[in-house]
Amino acid sequence: MKDNLSGKGWITPYFRLYSGRFALYLILGILTLLSASMLMFTSGYLITKSSTMPYNVLLVYVPIVGVRAFGIGRSVIHYVERLVGHDAVLRILSRMRVRLYRVLEPQALFIRSRYRTGDILGALADDIEQLQNVYIRTVFPSLIAIVLYAAVVVGLGVFDVVFALLVALYILILIVVLPYISLKLTQRTNAEVKRERNGLYQKLTDAVMGIGDWVISGRHHDFLADYERAEATVANKERKLHVWSRWRGLIGQLVIGLAAVAMIYWSSGQAASGHIDPTLIAAFVLVVFPLADAFLPVADAVERIPEYKESLERLKRIEGQGDVGLEGISKNKLSQPAERAHLRLEHVKFAYEEEGANSVEGVSIDIPQGKRIAVIGRSGAGKSTLLKLIQGALAPTDGSVLINNRAAVDYGEEIPGLISVLNQSPHLFDTTVANNILLGRPEASEEEILRAAEQARMGELIASLPEGLNTPMRETGQRFSGGERQRIALARVLLQNTPVLILDEPTVGLDPRTERALLSTIFQATAGKSLIWVTHHLVGAEQMDEIIFMEHGRIIMRGTHAELMEREPRYRNLYHLDRPIRLGE
Repeated sequence: MKDNLSGKGWITPYFRLYSGRFALYLILGILTLLSASMLMFTSGYLITKSSTMPYNVLLVYVPIVGVRAFGIGRSVIHYVERLVGHDAVLRILSRMRVRLYRVLEPQALFIRSRYRTGDILGALADDIEQLQNVYIRTVFPSLIAIVLYAAVVVGLGVFDVVFALLVALYILILIVVLPYISLKLTQRTNAEVKRERNGLYQKLTDAVMGIGDWVISGRHHDFLADYERAEATVANKERKLHVWSRWRGLIGQLVIGLAAVAMIYWSSGQAASGHIDPTLIAAFVLVVFPLADAFLPVADAVERIPEYKESLERLKRIEGQGDVGLEGISKNKLSQPAERAHLRLEHVKFAYEEEGANSVEGVSIDIPQGKRIAVIGRSGAGKSTLLKLIQGALAPTDGSVLINNRAAVDYGEEIPGLISVLNQSPHLFDTTVANNILLGRPEASEEEILRAAEQARMGELIASLPEGLNTPMRETGQRFSGGERQRIALARVLLQNTPVLILDEPTVGLDPRTERALLSTIFQATAGKSLIWVTHHLVGAEQMDEIIFMEHGRIIMRGTHAELMEREPRYRNLYHLDRPIRLGE
């Protein structure tokens, strides 16, 4: 499904695309409320007329038929209205999700996402859902209210222009004055609640993904206390919004009550002067209440606008920074990776918020071609931020991150020709083994794929498969064990053949024996490449040229394994805690 809507906004293009369905939905919405109004009008007339005890049932036969017709018609039209409206909105929702996927896909494929997992999940699960409400809960209820407003004023104007203007004033309070006041009073709070809810969503997602680290570090109580405080702050703001919502509802009902009283007074006067039949008094009064169903929701619809704005801004940021479709990435940049890359970080600082604490604080690292470093630290130490800075996904707040004396952020789509990443959960697609490896370099030959597989020590595995490299992997690679999936991912990055390889916890979840075997394969297969290995423990640390220990964004220990064992008691204790279990298994 190709939308060709990139950069054209997330709301208006879909109005044009589904204009026919929306027009039908608008007409059906108006007819639903008109049917409800006529049902109450004919019911009021029928009740009053019947109370006069007509001598023949035929005198009330028409209103009886009218009540049945409008009652059935209202239900049927309302059902069709919902069917048409939700059909259009679900079509839009699917297109929005496909569009967002096309924006994110290139970043996911080359591990260059500028956003945390929680932010992406928030965009997919919350922002897109919010935007579908623009049509059903804001735009069309408002349009229907405006159309019926005009119809009511014109209809009453036929009987009495002065009273029609009075009713116009009542309705104006419901569809203009009250929504405007409501928007002004809640705009800031609604925007804050939306932002803070997004922040909580991100924080909770990141915490769940790293729950083991929180528990191991003994800081899970700190996280829970901090999260509960933030949740309480948001809940307090939401309570204020609910209080205002109840007051707004009360004001709206009072206006409707005044309109009903005015209608009683006016219709009684009209009947007394002989302009209308007395049996129509109840009909005119009762019709006020279904029409109120069109006008009361407008204030709530307008109050949602700040939430839509927050969602739109986040989607525009994601689209503006990441809409690079696969066709926009030069094959030359992928098929001809650089031979060497000298990475240098000089006094690097970075903070996600202008006034927030630095996630990376004064870090300086020199990584000439072929150097291997291990970056160690608990969750929240700044390791992930450091990797994003190296990949050019983030620009440092202060200091510089250079690759071959050029700022990392300036490389853009060229980064995949310099840096490849093997993380703890590489995605494997429901296709053949060969196709999954080919993601590293799509134009590679079968011979090159086999060579990469051999480097990853997959020879025996491939020989045992029923169709060799053409064996389907099933969804997420379920056909294979964790260690086998990581070897396939390793073959992919080896085929990419970049001078720098980032290992982002690639052995998490593997048993010790599989972990040691995979690390041995990685270290042998990547001879001559620069390695940046992010890890939580110290197995294999002896093979690193330098070990860097981070805490609160700072480097608190650095040196070779031998140097740290000699002069750092903390490192020595950590090493002894980590190694005995692993050597014994």
